[in-house]
Amino acid sequence: MAPIGLAVVGRPVSAAAGEAWEVVKARGNVPSALLGFDHAMKKYMHERGISAGQLAIARQGKLVFARAYTWSTSQNPVPAVTPTSLFRIASLSKHVTATAVLRLAQEGKLDLGAPVTEYLDLRPMPGRQVDPRLANVTLWRLLQHAGGWDREISVDPATIEHRIAETLGKDLPNDHADVMTYMTSLPLDFTPGSRYAYSNYGYNLLGRAIEEVTGRNYGAHVSAELLAPLRITRMRPGRSLKAETPGEVPYESSFTTRTVLDDSSTVVPFPYGGFNMANKDASGGWVASAVDLLRFERIFDVPAATNLLDSRSISRAYAKPEWGTFASGSWYGAGWFVREKNGGYNTWHSGSMAGSYTFLGRKYDGITYAALFNRRDEGGGDFDAIESLLYGLAAGVNTWPSIDYSSLYF
Repeated sequence: MAPIGLAVVGRPVSAAAGEAWEVVKARGNVPSALLGFDHAMKKYMHERGISAGQLAIARQGKLVFARAYTWSTSQNPVPAVTPTSLFRIASLSKHVTATAVLRLAQEGKLDLGAPVTEYLDLRPMPGRQVDPRLANVTLWRLLQHAGGWDREISVDPATIEHRIAETLGKDLPNDHADVMTYMTSLPLDFTPGSRYAYSNYGYNLLGRAIEEVTGRNYGAHVSAELLAPLRITRMRPGRSLKAETPGEVPYESSFTTRTVLDDSSTVVPFPYGGFNMANKDASGGWVASAVDLLRFERIFDVPAATNLLDSRSISRAYAKPEWGTFASGSWYGAGWFVREKNGGYNTWHSGSMAGSYTFLGRKYDGITYAALFNRRDEGGGDFDAIESLLYGLAAGVNTWPSIDYSSLYF
């Protein structure tokens, strides 16, 4: 098997100063039986112009692959990525929030069937009325994206931060209270529980419910109650500005926008001030490495070893919602897309924001993998192909290595 070290693939490209080399540098650990994953990641990144990536793979809780990739050119030199470099994980944060909610329900501190208004005092702007259906927005429905908000109708509040500040007559940046006031002033988009509509706002409400019942900041609670018992020390809530992101990869996007962090007209790179990471916390705000994420997945992969979620709580994570299933037969549980397979479950989630694309998958046979990248598809890149690519490679492995690299990264 390959030791910790460096592998390079590349091809010559033209440059103003003469011939340069594009290289994909790989650092970390890969057993010979899993070299197919290594080759696939290099090809995937090179074809899409992704400069920083990671892949980690576990089998029944043991880390069998930990690899980091850097695609650097003379025109765009990129600092070397390692298996412990940090990435914004975007919506992979949702299963972290869902796990925290399930744990609090397990401890009797939250009732999943209770309306969110039992925990949060949601009030509209003066002169506006609360939609009476808000009383039927339960924690269960928020977990399963059935709370009543549809971003295709009333938009995602994370994308209209200037409008929220202007409507409320407040200065930027907005905080969670501002967002809740604005959203509570709008009617729901559908009857709670009647259908599915992906909602970042719903997960941010779950984060606020966690704060209300625990009496501490959402990130601090998750860190103390879930990450510390797993010895995960690098994973943290993300920050918005480049200067605030030590240890993180550079986030890349071709887009710029007006900052949402103050009332100036400053135009910023979209990943650095185009959105407020603090407001994304429970829905998409965590920063982690791929090996950190697989350490977290031990909660589901080897629950007896972590003792954080019991069997009832794990079954709740995979439970079918009242609205039924998608046409494919899959559904959204609590922080996971779920599909039955061979007597077990495949669960997965992707994440996407300017400067980040992520994917996390868990197969019914105990194989779990996380792939993280420092840019998302901004047109024609088919980034979603990573899902079928990794699943197909995992299905093709006949003999999995027995190695466990975990001690190298914790």
